[in-house]
Amino acid sequence: MSHPVLLVIAHGSRDPRHAATVHALTQRVRAERPGLRVETAFLEFNAPSVPRVLERLAVEGADEVVALPLLLTRAFHAKTDIPSVLREARARLPRLHIRQADVLGPSPLLNATLDRRLREAGVRPGDIPRTGLVLASAGSSDPEAIAVIAEIARELRHTGWCAVRPAFASASLPRTEDAVRALRAEGVDRVAVAPYVIAPGRLPDRIAAGAEAAGADGLADVLGPAPELARLLLDRYDEARVPAGASLSA
Repeated sequence: MSHPVLLVIAHGSRDPRHAATVHALTQRVRAERPGLRVETAFLEFNAPSVPRVLERLAVEGADEVVALPLLLTRAFHAKTDIPSVLREARARLPRLHIRQADVLGPSPLLNATLDRRLREAGVRPGDIPRTGLVLASAGSSDPEAIAVIAEIARELRHTGWCAVRPAFASASLPRTEDAVRALRAEGVDRVAVAPYVIAPGRLPDRIAAGAEAAGADGLADVLGPAPELARLLLDRYDEARVPAGASLSA
């Protein structure tokens, strides 16, 4: 029995670094699981679009697709945009069974990716007890998404950081620079900023500018095509394609 196609759905951006990072991540997913067909589509700005990829898969004889939102929280795109696009595709392509996987976060694998990027930025284990961390996400007007970021910040506080503050590049407050300055005002010796975003673009650039403006001591890279993130995509794929309690051996 053939496995469903994994369709990774990214938002898209006018910034070419965004699509390049998404493709690098999906290429790592292919390397992690040889034989699995992995396709990439975008909601806007980049090609191919989600409807175009699904139509091509149907023409090529695919039976089943797991559509995986490349999103960290359940906000507007996960709750409205992607379900709408998939609903329209199901109506046009009735022979193609399309399942929507869950968003990526929260997950210990995302926290592991954050840790990897912070270490690459020069934050050493011995620095953590005297370092404050700003967890900087893209931002959302969705209360559920904001609550998830706040909860992740609380969890990270228990991993040894002397303080952790959430920050947002848009839609919500505080901004990255304000969170850095607030930690300084509390007497925190060092402050590192960790972007909780997958790919480069306008909002990650805003996070970086805020970190620089406020004099942060360290700035991690975006999550990008990390091995932990690739494994998380495969976990979400497996969860979507196999009913609870069923075996993955089929």
